[in-house]
Amino acid sequence: MAQLISNLNVDRVRANLERIGGELTAAAALAPGKPDGAQRPSVEVLAAVKYLSSAELPKLAEAGIRVVGENRAQELAEKVAEHGELFEWDFIGQLQSRRVRLIVPHVRLIHSVASDSALRELERHSGIARPGLGILIEVNVAGEQGKAGVAPEELDAFIARSPVPVAGLMTMPPLAADPEQSRRWFAALRQLADERGLEQLSMGTSQDYLVAAEEGATIVRIGTKLYD
Repeated sequence: MAQLISNLNVDRVRANLERIGGELTAAAALAPGKPDGAQRPSVEVLAAVKYLSSAELPKLAEAGIRVVGENRAQELAEKVAEHGELFEWDFIGQLQSRRVRLIVPHVRLIHSVASDSALRELERHSGIARPGLGILIEVNVAGEQGKAGVAPEELDAFIARSPVPVAGLMTMPPLAADPEQSRRWFAALRQLADERGLEQLSMGTSQDYLVAAEEGATIVRIGTKLYD
C-alpha cells in the first residue's frame, strides 16, 4: 500500500493549483466546439485524496481547492464526517455494489458506474442519496479485456436503465507513457457524450490532464501534480 502524504505545504499546493488552472484554461481553448455551437464548460480540478490523511484536508481548502474525490467508500464516509463542509465530494474509485449505500449520502457525482448491479443498488438506496446526486458512466472506449466500463455500443441501453440522472461520462484510457497516446480515447469519449447531449466529461489525471482538456474534459482528477 502506498504511503500517505503528510506535511502538505499550503503555499505550494496553492501555487500548483493556480499553475494547473492556467494550463487548463489554455488547453481548453483548443478543445473542439460542441455540436450545437455552445461553449464547453470550464475545466474543474478535482483533487484526488486517496493518499491524504483526513488531517491534511483542511490545508487543501486553505489552498483554494473546492472539489475532492475519494476512491474508497469507508474512507469517504469518514472524511466527510470530519470535513464534509469544506468541499464538494465525488466518488472516483472502482464502484462496488455493496458499497453504494455508504457513498450516495455524501457525493454530488459518482464517476465510475458501469454495472447493472450498481444501478440496482442506486435505485435501492435512492431514499438516502444526497439531493441532486448524478452519475458518470464509465466507458471502456478502448475495448480493453478485463477492464471495467460499459462498451460504447451498449451505452444507450445502459443510460436508459439508470435510475439516477446521468450527468456525463468517464474513462480511464489504456496505460501509456506518452499522454498523446490517450488523445484518441479522450476524443472518442467526447464524441459519445456529444451525441447524447451529456455535459460532463471526467477524463485526465496528473499524467495526461492537458491532453484531456484539449479534447473537451470538464473534470480532471489530479493528485501528485497538486501535492509535489
